Amino acid sequence: MISVSNLTKKYGDFTAVNNISFTVRKGEITGLLGPNGAGKTTTMRILTGYLAPTSGIVSVGDYRIDEQPLEIKKIIGYLPESVPIYGDLIVYDYLMFVHELRDLPPNGRLKETAELCGIAEVMQKKVGELSKGYRQRVGLAHALIHDPEILILDEPTSGLDPNQIVEIRNIIKEIGKKKTVILSTHILPEVEATCERVIIINKGEIVQDGMVGQLKTSFGNETVVRVSVKGPGDEEFSKLLSGLSGVREVRSSEGAVGLVSMELRLSGDVEIRPEIFRLCVEKGWILYEMKRESFALENIFRELTLGGEQ
Repeated sequence: MISVSNLTKKYGDFTAVNNISFTVRKGEITGLLGPNGAGKTTTMRILTGYLAPTSGIVSVGDYRIDEQPLEIKKIIGYLPESVPIYGDLIVYDYLMFVHELRDLPPNGRLKETAELCGIAEVMQKKVGELSKGYRQRVGLAHALIHDPEILILDEPTSGLDPNQIVEIRNIIKEIGKKKTVILSTHILPEVEATCERVIIINKGEIVQDGMVGQLKTSFGNETVVRVSVKGPGDEEFSKLLSGLSGVREVRSSEGAVGLVSMELRLSGDVEIRPEIFRLCVEKGWILYEMKRESFALENIFRELTLGGEQ
């Protein structure tokens, strides 16, 4: 459905996107995940034809973005991070305006789209009077009104409250049953809750690409234990933990004031908490927290985008 080959975008001497390649198959919900400034928005603007690449080839369906951009825009719905909607217009009038711009039959998909995006009850309100969550839904309706095959969403839940985030996620998952969806985000739960596949991008380059479950499995031969203790010094505590059986690496971790906090990386499915507890008892230290977890997407993301630095 979407093919990106050796895509590069430069702004003077700065390279925002550096020679990336990937494909997105029909019917996939793919998350473009990366820290702020990684190149996600630039990539999306190129995919939608709003920004020209410096080099590389982008194909959507049977069309190339450099040869038939208007044909591609007909089959893509795009929701940018800042929703470009007119605050002075009534929602109904705004969506009818979009209808006319796209030369669609009057009221063709208006009712269906309003119901899907959950805006039927605000159709007679001014856009500027709506909450950010409803404005985001109106933006989604704009992107969907021409029934595109592909939906591209840039930070679709940015700035929303927890309830609004869940509502938008549910809409995206419903849309994903029939359409190809690409969404960008730097919010990890967004990917786990919504996407089947994740492409992690950092400093303009793809550092990992795979199905969410497979990605976790590929990094899953490691266990993480986080521990916070009052009493020892950082160096002493780190040295003693490093000597415990199964500990591959010990890193300082951010913790509460007055506590020494460490993150332990263990090889395989090792249970080391009883040994840490005995060590604290032996030394007379006060154990405030000890938590064991699998190598989650958050850990994978930090490994790939921070290069192991803390």
